[in-house]
Amino acid sequence: MLFQRVSRGVVTIASGSWTKVTCKCCFTDAVRPLLVIELNKEVRLETKQWIISKIEAPANKQGAQLLAHPGEDDDGDMILVAAPTCTLLRKAEAVGLSKPYRDGTMLAFSYPDRASFKNADNIEELLTLAEQQYISKKELDDLKAGTNESIPGCSKDKGSLYPGEPIFQKLEKSGIVKTMYPLHDKEKLSAFSEQWYSQFSSWELPLDYIHSYFGGTVAFYFSFLGFYTVSLLLPAVLGAILYFLPWHSVNGHVLLAIFNVVWSTVVLELWKRRSAELAYGWGTLLLNSTFEEPRPNYRGTMGHNPVTKRWEPYFPSAERKKRIWFVSTPVVCAFLWLTVMGMVAYFYLEWCVKDYYSREPSWLAMPLLYLPSVLHILYVDFMNNVYKTVAHMLTEWENHRVESDFQKHYTLKVLVFRFINCFAVLFYIAFYKQDLELLRKRLASLLIVSQIINQVTEALVPYLLERFLPSQGTKQREADPHIDKLRAQSCQSEYPGLFAEYIELFVQFGYLSLFSCVYPLTAALLFLNNVTEIRTDALKFCKLFRKPFVAPAANIGIWQTAFEALGFVSVISNCWLILISPQVKGYCQENGVSFRHALLCTIALEHVLIILKVVIAFVIPDLPKWVRIKVAQLEFRSRQALKTVA
Repeated sequence: MLFQRVSRGVVTIASGSWTKVTCKCCFTDAVRPLLVIELNKEVRLETKQWIISKIEAPANKQGAQLLAHPGEDDDGDMILVAAPTCTLLRKAEAVGLSKPYRDGTMLAFSYPDRASFKNADNIEELLTLAEQQYISKKELDDLKAGTNESIPGCSKDKGSLYPGEPIFQKLEKSGIVKTMYPLHDKEKLSAFSEQWYSQFSSWELPLDYIHSYFGGTVAFYFSFLGFYTVSLLLPAVLGAILYFLPWHSVNGHVLLAIFNVVWSTVVLELWKRRSAELAYGWGTLLLNSTFEEPRPNYRGTMGHNPVTKRWEPYFPSAERKKRIWFVSTPVVCAFLWLTVMGMVAYFYLEWCVKDYYSREPSWLAMPLLYLPSVLHILYVDFMNNVYKTVAHMLTEWENHRVESDFQKHYTLKVLVFRFINCFAVLFYIAFYKQDLELLRKRLASLLIVSQIINQVTEALVPYLLERFLPSQGTKQREADPHIDKLRAQSCQSEYPGLFAEYIELFVQFGYLSLFSCVYPLTAALLFLNNVTEIRTDALKFCKLFRKPFVAPAANIGIWQTAFEALGFVSVISNCWLILISPQVKGYCQENGVSFRHALLCTIALEHVLIILKVVIAFVIPDLPKWVRIKVAQLEFRSRQALKTVA
């Protein structure tokens, strides 16, 4: 029998079919597959056997030192991959993961000192499923070709390898490897998934389970989403009070504007502390930075890398800069021009509708007043989707060598466009037209229409698909052969990543911190949206998409900086909204205060608020005291260990 089930519901394969292990600590009667490599159906047997040999070869023979299984048939299109204990332990040290030491503290894992760590003799307890799958994938990605090596069973163009070329990048580019994906553990998933996406009454997200099963990046996203959603309660309550029991004095408007600035600062500073606590508990606070290999789509003439001493593609940085400045930048500007033209069309249509309503006032014509806003919101959403594709194509064409540079340039392009596309109209209304009633109506339309679109696309459509058209990956029966269950997971769509989810939160945070003082219900509407968002995003991970490979993470990365930048812009926005508010204008007229003096007072308030933001950021430490002590202890132990070795 190929598959068998052992304790805790883990499906394994008899060890006799796997790569033979020589290390006693790695020997086991049954092996659990961690990931699947699906080959093109036309791949020849000798090619598959060569791939398996590279997977199972030791490191001193330029192998991945993993375990491989040919699947149901030796000449089939599937390779199952697992990892021996020694490989996982060595790579856990290389990645820089921290694990519980025998005295209970978190310490950077050390392979030579592995016996001193808790659960070192039980790899399932020491390393999470996500960590095991990430390490296995990283080992495959790090496979390099030797000298005079080629892929057997392929043509010369398709199978040629230059010394040091990443083998699996070549296999994927040449179409030999169709896809690669980590395997679900259905029983582990079902143990927490129901609480995650079904129980709306539960406020507690199973973050430790999410981290263990899906990995650090996913866990930090849901942790931030939950933290941000709970933090919306205070502005939601305050905004509802000011909306339903209007406070028409200067104090009410100024209070809400200043509250937005202080709230955004405090929330982001408290999140830093929360993320540090999570990163320490998950052993990722002090991750090692690793040397990045070239991206699979990196192209160029072959050259000698002075750092790695290997032959690899080389693309001049000057040529890349030319592409960025003379092609990408004009294209981005052209899309920004289209955004401005859309804004002009919106205001023209707004004027036409108002003119018509002034001549033909009736309750039937009242909905027409909202038509320009609705049409422009749809236009903005359309432009966001089109530009996202164009930005990805441009960044790909710029030919960045490593993934971090690619992501940085892609994120910057999208953030700049989203900021202009989503907020330009609101800034124009606030700073140029100074029409707070129009700004209030526009913001309300944005929140309501965008949330309807969001709930339909992210909640209703996924639910209907799962209910009436389940994918092959979810439509399984207990009696189905296990090999069919593994293969069925490839039928699910690949998860597109968290970029779109963070962008959505970025735009939300902008609406709230920049303009919500003119529409106090903003926080309440965002809160209701996010309560559903948490569940729908969980449903996508658990049911609708293939399990992704997720790297360990110590925080939410560049998005922290993006949110903090919005916080500083909110100071200018809220101070200006205070200045042009009817309450402040009425107060100035009643007390004989000129606009010049009011403007000077507003500028002074702006400087005070910026100083206040800096003071709050300084007063609230990024790390809680207990985490600082633990980190200091860890660094002290590391120095002592180095002295002992010396």
